[in-house]
Amino acid sequence: MLYDKDIREPLFDFLEERFGKIRIIEEKRMGRSRADILMVLEGAVMGLEIKSDADTYVRLSRQVRDYDRYCDGNYVVAGSTHGLHIGEHVPEWWGIITVEAAAEGLDFYVLREAERNPNLDLKRKLGLLWRPELVHIQELNKLPGYKEKSKKFVVEKILEKVPADLLAVQISEELFERDYTAIEETIRAYREGKGKKVRKKRVKT
Repeated sequence: MLYDKDIREPLFDFLEERFGKIRIIEEKRMGRSRADILMVLEGAVMGLEIKSDADTYVRLSRQVRDYDRYCDGNYVVAGSTHGLHIGEHVPEWWGIITVEAAAEGLDFYVLREAERNPNLDLKRKLGLLWRPELVHIQELNKLPGYKEKSKKFVVEKILEKVPADLLAVQISEELFERDYTAIEETIRAYREGKGKKVRKKRVKT
């Protein structure tokens, strides 16, 4: 029987080999769910929900709704005990990856490729960014600073002014650049009115 902890690290290696340049963000709160994995690609954010052999489907319907609000596409990564019937529990646009124990580690199989998620809420996806990251997107697109406005206001203005395809690329770039070791410094500098002068250090992925 494979557990979540058995699957994660080999899965990351598989994803990097398959997709090339990626950034992995783990345990990200999205709505009422906590996403196991967000995989940042150039121009897209993909969600991956792990259902190990020890997991049930109790929360899956809610998780599907939340993933679909935030991600461009999604995969469910299913242990062998779920492989035959996992497709009955996720929408047809979700991809399916199965994992099985093998003699020299784990084998991953893509049973179904993920398709474009028709339920993406771009406002929620943009809301994944920190406020200083939104500031940088405003700068890139020569938008006003809106320093006294709420994050919600800024998100709506960006959506109004920036084409969706360009915004998708810029969101990914911000997430590629995100430095979790500097989060407190970055946000503090923004709150002190220096946000537009602060840029994150490059993090190798």
